[in-house]
Amino acid sequence: MRRVWRKAQKKIVKTFRANNMIKALEVFLIDENSEQIGKIDTRKALDMARAADLDLVEVNPTAKPPVVKIMDFGQYKYEQDKAIHKQKQQQKKVETKSIRLSVRISKHDFEFRLKQAIKFLSRGSRLKIELILKGRERQHPAKAVETINNFISDLEKSENINLDKEQDLTRQGGRFTMILTNKITQK
Repeated sequence: MRRVWRKAQKKIVKTFRANNMIKALEVFLIDENSEQIGKIDTRKALDMARAADLDLVEVNPTAKPPVVKIMDFGQYKYEQDKAIHKQKQQQKKVETKSIRLSVRISKHDFEFRLKQAIKFLSRGSRLKIELILKGRERQHPAKAVETINNFISDLEKSENINLDKEQDLTRQGGRFTMILTNKITQK
């Protein structure tokens, strides 16, 4: 079967026409004080913008006639970029941390992984619990389920952790996985 590869779609960036780039003959003008002047010839609007030592920027090109505003275009672009940058910084990226258990895990290793899980959940990360059965262990999947349930019950006993199952226990062959999050309660 032949696989068809498609190019990634380009992001549409909102561009504004300014000054001599405005093609409409007649525009709806808003001056630098945000007062609506009304329908006016484009050349006259450009002259008004030059007299105020500012730019004429097309705010809404789809309107009839297009809406233009007298403003400092460089300052406007700077504020737009700054707002987009601030929005990107405020986005919360949830990281998925993974902990691998075993059916024959020792008590010390179990407790160490429990401490790590508590640390990951308290930081706000998602936790993926994984248990892989090897060899003869595959004949006893009930022990794997029991190990994972013991781990979760010990997690629930710890303070500041309010578990929420994002993905229930799933089995794929000899691999058991479960994804948990710390549900933060509002007080």
